Amino acid sequence: MELKIKDKDSQVKTFKEEITKEAEHLINDFFPRKCIELNEYLKKDHMNLSCAATVVVAINLPVPEPVVKNAEVEEGGPAKKRKVEITEETNHVDSCKNQPGTKVFTFPNGTIPSNKKILEIAQYLKPEVRTLIEKCNTVRMWVTHLIPKIEDGNNFGVSIQEETLGEIRQVESESASFLDQIAKYFFTRGQIVAKAAKYPHVGDYRQFINELDEKEFLSLRLIASELRNHYSVLHDMILKNIEKIKKPRNANIEGMY
Repeated sequence: MELKIKDKDSQVKTFKEEITKEAEHLINDFFPRKCIELNEYLKKDHMNLSCAATVVVAINLPVPEPVVKNAEVEEGGPAKKRKVEITEETNHVDSCKNQPGTKVFTFPNGTIPSNKKILEIAQYLKPEVRTLIEKCNTVRMWVTHLIPKIEDGNNFGVSIQEETLGEIRQVESESASFLDQIAKYFFTRGQIVAKAAKYPHVGDYRQFINELDEKEFLSLRLIASELRNHYSVLHDMILKNIEKIKKPRNANIEGMY
């Protein structure tokens, strides 16, 4: 039993050493490198603010001719009703064979794809968001391991550690919300595209899709900026206070910044 306990202690010690080594690498090398990389990405032509209007794409959804419900009035006689056929040209199909009474909604030109430009930017940023969350988790664990046991007095360094942990947690939380924001955009756009297909003569639905795409481009650019800023702030904050973070109970008390 005693050997097993010693073995576990050894494994825990090795784990902490690995966390320490990785965290120091992240702070000294990875964080500034990602900051520069994201800053360069923001300078690319397709991420320029002037390109916001160019992300708007035409919706592959024609406007059909209005359906006439009643026949024209014949000379000398009352108006005769004409049967309205629901066809694919009017974006509908007759009832399903397997499910009588239900309507199937279709698009006359096939599928309506996502906005390609928005999709490409989102596919680039989503892994970046997940990476930041993962690396923040490692640094947070490292700082947590450095917190000394609770004692009276000389806790200024501990307060710096707690401030650092608070900043890291905020970055993690905000970064996780970026993923929700991206997913919500695609869900909302899908709903409006379906509405535009169902009511093809309502121009506001089509215009809303354009406005939504333009807004999402600006939001994605802001996400890229925030990711860059988070890397920069964490790198700067931790390096300025690295001595107090590593040794929070030194005799000399210095300012946090």
